[in-house]
Amino acid sequence: MTDLARARRNVIILVLAQAILGAQMSVVFIVGGLAGQILAPNPCLATLPVSLVILGSALTARPLSRLMQRRGRQAGFLLAVMAGALGAAVSATGLWQNSFLLFLMGSLLTGIYMSAQGFYRFAATDTAPDDFAPRAISWVMAGGLASAIIGPSLVRLTSDLTAMPFLATYVAVIGLNLIGPFLFAFLDIPRPPAPVAGIVAGRPMGQILRSPAIIVAMICGMVSYALMNLVMTSTPLAVVGCGYHASDAANIVSAHVLAMFAPSFFTGHLIARFGAERIVGLGLVILAMAGAVALSGIQLEQFFLALILLGIGWNFGYIGATTMLTRAHAPEERGRVQGMNDLIVFGGVFLASLSSGGLLNCSGGSVQAGWNAVNLAMLPFLVLAGGALIWLVMRPKEA
Repeated sequence: MTDLARARRNVIILVLAQAILGAQMSVVFIVGGLAGQILAPNPCLATLPVSLVILGSALTARPLSRLMQRRGRQAGFLLAVMAGALGAAVSATGLWQNSFLLFLMGSLLTGIYMSAQGFYRFAATDTAPDDFAPRAISWVMAGGLASAIIGPSLVRLTSDLTAMPFLATYVAVIGLNLIGPFLFAFLDIPRPPAPVAGIVAGRPMGQILRSPAIIVAMICGMVSYALMNLVMTSTPLAVVGCGYHASDAANIVSAHVLAMFAPSFFTGHLIARFGAERIVGLGLVILAMAGAVALSGIQLEQFFLALILLGIGWNFGYIGATTMLTRAHAPEERGRVQGMNDLIVFGGVFLASLSSGGLLNCSGGSVQAGWNAVNLAMLPFLVLAGGALIWLVMRPKEA
């Protein structure tokens, strides 16, 4: 089998994983805050379950990356779907027992799966020729289109099947994770060569983190993902709090997730033609537009448009930053660099998610005031990422 043929086969498997297994993430982000609002002793803690999913992802990114560096991608992905099934089971038990603590524990375990899903995009490049790598990343991310349909559909079908809302939803998530071992049995990514004892492969981490291209890629990736999550986490609560139905929130999040992944069919081509830095910059501009639309009002069409722009901005910013990162390190450094990147990215996402519920429910005297506070909080981080990107582009090449 040629390198390109093997790369395409792996991409197909990873697209299916993104589509089927990845559906659980849209489920968690739709119902996590709503279920948290039912169980939490304080409304300011409503989005804490979603925050703990992200914390679990941040805490396990580096260990999971090291495991895949030693044992291969397949081992890491299999471990993650087991954790996803266990997390959903514990969350379901928490709902059944009306225990916020158990629900939080299940959310933390779910974060292990989320961490692994973040590595699908990197795995797509492991066997890909250089000219195919941006398209491989984009195609895998495009698998999220199906997850945008599967996840919200599961919510609509299962949310009211039991006396405790969303209990059946988490049981369905267990079933999604059980598909994982069948998919990953066909993944063909060789294990990285074992490091020679006493020799550190690649540059020391301190030197890696002094690379301007790597630092800026990490900042832009973190800001793109964190701001998307900041707004998305509070959206279901804001929609329901403004008098709309939970099914309206599911439809808005579905449109958002479609917008996150639909551009992936051509993002790789845009990066190849215009460069990753320009696409990241465009993504940051679109994220700012999303905030502006959200601040303009709380009609359903404004929620829809803001969340669609939020998804497109995330796609350009995150895929562009991922491409920048993969081009800035050597193959033998990938385990450490990718693990550190996802630790930084999901650490920022965790803080954003943790802030989301507090900003929405505990700032101002109304849901609209809280929603405005969430969107205004985007501004300083967009300035940070935009400034870093401009500095990198304007920096003399010989430096």
